[in-house]
Amino acid sequence: MDEQLTLVQTHPLSLGGRTVAEYVWRPHLPSLLSPRPYLHPVRTLAGTEVTEAMPPDHLHHLGASLAVPDVGGVNFWGGRTYVRGKGSVPLPNHGVQRHHRWEARTDAVLAQELHWVGPDGAVVLRERRRIAARPVDDRAWALDFRFALHSAAAGPLEFSSPGAKGRSGAGYGGFFWRARRGLRSVRILGPGAEGAAGLHGSRGRWVALSASGPDPWTLVFIDVAAQGDPWFVRGDDYVGVGASLAWSEGFAVAPGEGPRRRIVTVVADGALGPGEAGDLAAAVTAGSTERGHGS
Repeated sequence: MDEQLTLVQTHPLSLGGRTVAEYVWRPHLPSLLSPRPYLHPVRTLAGTEVTEAMPPDHLHHLGASLAVPDVGGVNFWGGRTYVRGKGSVPLPNHGVQRHHRWEARTDAVLAQELHWVGPDGAVVLRERRRIAARPVDDRAWALDFRFALHSAAAGPLEFSSPGAKGRSGAGYGGFFWRARRGLRSVRILGPGAEGAAGLHGSRGRWVALSASGPDPWTLVFIDVAAQGDPWFVRGDDYVGVGASLAWSEGFAVAPGEGPRRRIVTVVADGALGPGEAGDLAAAVTAGSTERGHGS
């Protein structure tokens, strides 16, 4: 057997005996992609794939994952690094997120500790992550993604992004979902707005991608904990949504400290309109609040 294949390890997430996602918790990837665990493929209940991994336009886009372009100078996003005054340049500064141990591992819930390691082998961050799949209704299910990052540095550790370094609108970094468009037409929806221009950088409670055409689907990304991070939205060159940690300004954390976040994504069959997407967001938010939202 090919040695590379033996190194890749995955775990399915299932609901009612149906696999709705594969979690690649130990990938085998080149360092240029900032190797990290990711979810791909993610599927609707009808089996339609709604994630894309390693697309030709951005090889470092890995389905649904947690990625940050600059943590203490280390690139945990993949690809080139944006340098103020120089633009995006190739640098040997890519990190890797390594699985450390499982805290829970069932059909519908995965909880793990991860170490974010720099190119010099030093641990930059320690992370506790919890991923859960739960039913919503007969057409949809929800992916609950929570994480808590803790600095392993001896002093202040800075989180940054191209947006924080002067590249307008490029404040990406955090939970990010690269969607599979295919031959479909995709609408971008949000509370009282529509389209990437109106929702990119917005801080509403939810953002949705609604794809019509063959095997239509809808993804509703919900800030259930009211964290207020700006949404990073793309719909032209590619389709993707993320919740940005450092949109236009970087921030520093003390040793042992770091951001904690939770995003719930509803994965639905059918192309939903803004009213239906908003109703789903409200219902899921109410249910998630009842369950609590600590990491």
